[in-house]
Amino acid sequence: MPYANVGGDVSLFYTDDGAGDGPPLLLVHGWGADSHQWSWHLDALAARHRVVALDLRGHGYSSVPEADNTPRRMAEDLRELLDHLRIPAVVAVGHSMGAQVVSILAVEYPDRVARLVAVEPGYGVIAQIARGFPRMVAGLRGEHPHAAAVQIDEWCTNAATPAVIRRWHKRRLYGMAPHVLAQAFEGMFTLPGSIGTRPASEEYLARRRCPVLSIWFDPAQAAWEAALLKDPGSKVVCWEGSSHRLHEERPAEFVNVLEAWLRG
Repeated sequence: MPYANVGGDVSLFYTDDGAGDGPPLLLVHGWGADSHQWSWHLDALAARHRVVALDLRGHGYSSVPEADNTPRRMAEDLRELLDHLRIPAVVAVGHSMGAQVVSILAVEYPDRVARLVAVEPGYGVIAQIARGFPRMVAGLRGEHPHAAAVQIDEWCTNAATPAVIRRWHKRRLYGMAPHVLAQAFEGMFTLPGSIGTRPASEEYLARRRCPVLSIWFDPAQAAWEAALLKDPGSKVVCWEGSSHRLHEERPAEFVNVLEAWLRG
């Protein structure tokens, strides 16, 4: 079965598909989702690459530990998974929280990440938005955590988002353990050492040494990250009018942009 023990009693579910001359890809989903998020892209990517798509701890078919369901611990899990699969280095592709996780992997274990793709990343949040995070955490730890999670998730879609994508993510959120939703959200934004908000994002992301492809829907966020990127192979793309789930709304275009950048 495609499970890898990453320490203690935690096992990660993953799939391992494809081959070819392209570099291996590691696909990392966002908060409250799982690796099914990459179903729109797997076949196309596996035509040229070895593609590993996993469920982060607490998500999908992976173990649900009582504690440590945070991006930093998830990044450690990725390193363990790569060791298990005997993959020296990958192109790490992360959406939302997943982009934060792969960025931590790239900073703490730079030899394991040859290139990094951040899709609508869960970092760089401005203070005006961050002021609402304590209230959101209180909701996730309250009597109706799933309803609170769905309310947070409404920010992730807009008129461009097909109903099937909204429905799929709502169902995933209601299937999540409430303590994981709260711990992961806190780990992204409110715990000491979190990197989701500015200026912590700027200080930490500046330590990434590999080329980065970053895709945003907000021009202001895109310009902010463009100013942080030092490697000449890096690139920022902005798809105005899309939503936080732009790679699901425009899967073929996402694959084309990713492949063109890798060939670059």
